[in-house]
Amino acid sequence: MDVSLFDFDLPERAIALRPANPRDSARLLHIPAQGAFGHHSVADLPSLLRAGDVLVFNETKVFPAALRAKRPARAHGGGGDVSVTVNLHKAKDEKTWDAFCRPAKRVRVGDRLHFDDQLSASVSEKRDGGDLTLVFNVEGKDLLNSFERCGAPPLPPYIARKRAADAQDVSDYQTVYAKESGSVAAPTAGLHFTDGLLRALDAAGVQREALTLHVGAGTFLPVKSDNTDDHEMHSEWFTISDEVAGRLNAAKAEGRRIIAVGTTALRALESAVEDGRIKAQSRDTDIFLTPGSTFHVVDGLMTNFHLPRSTLFMLVSALAGIDRMQAAYKTAIEDGYRFYSYGDSSLIWKAR
Repeated sequence: MDVSLFDFDLPERAIALRPANPRDSARLLHIPAQGAFGHHSVADLPSLLRAGDVLVFNETKVFPAALRAKRPARAHGGGGDVSVTVNLHKAKDEKTWDAFCRPAKRVRVGDRLHFDDQLSASVSEKRDGGDLTLVFNVEGKDLLNSFERCGAPPLPPYIARKRAADAQDVSDYQTVYAKESGSVAAPTAGLHFTDGLLRALDAAGVQREALTLHVGAGTFLPVKSDNTDDHEMHSEWFTISDEVAGRLNAAKAEGRRIIAVGTTALRALESAVEDGRIKAQSRDTDIFLTPGSTFHVVDGLMTNFHLPRSTLFMLVSALAGIDRMQAAYKTAIEDGYRFYSYGDSSLIWKAR
């Protein structure tokens, strides 16, 4: 499809730089399969669902993936020490990470970057666009602990361009149910949930299930091609347990609705389908959902408002229809909804 079909004008004022407080006071646009859109708050979610519905959450935990390093002066080549910023985006093994580096021209293969007096890494590969492969001097839990010591919350580029991360972001950019560290971006639909809202969903008879997909920085990469067929989708690692797969398959067999909390949960669910059933597995997925794609698992999706021409706006257009989503986004912009990671949310039902 022509990527321009997924474009729309978004005023700068619509981009949220801080989340709603409290979290579940954010606005929620209800987008049924047919009929008028509804204006609600996230706290209204239990009344928009019904007993027996299944919400599927992504329990990944964001770690401090934004780092600053010093590249010492080289013995031959002149110049002194150089400061660089490093944003980790994908783990390759227990001590090796792919990362974006700025300014990339000041770093080359073989350089050693020093993050503090304990943590350092050598540059083993360098690719276009400032993309590096770093091999750290520690591994496993010691490496994750080092990131906690040295790093900062990896705010999305459209926020980082406006302000630096601060102590408030440490809690704001993390879901209340996060468990397994590994994401460099938050599953942002989940940021709206509070402990009180989760209790209200339980009281309403809504079933909660969880999986893990570690969100990579590729989620922010723009679509540079003119046609969706020419876009190379990024990959992300996910896992679904036997127990969760069994309960979800049972819910589908009983005709109950499955609603993904966030596009990451949706991508994991739809990637896990084999012979019409969800299969427990742990692997990378590069699933790319555009209008015409078939959804085997989800009936609905709770998600924030996404960038123009992005793979995520393509995904919601695949679920509900491109004309339907263009109309919904037009309504949201005109009514002052807040966009992107810290913005408001929507509840979208699959087109019939």
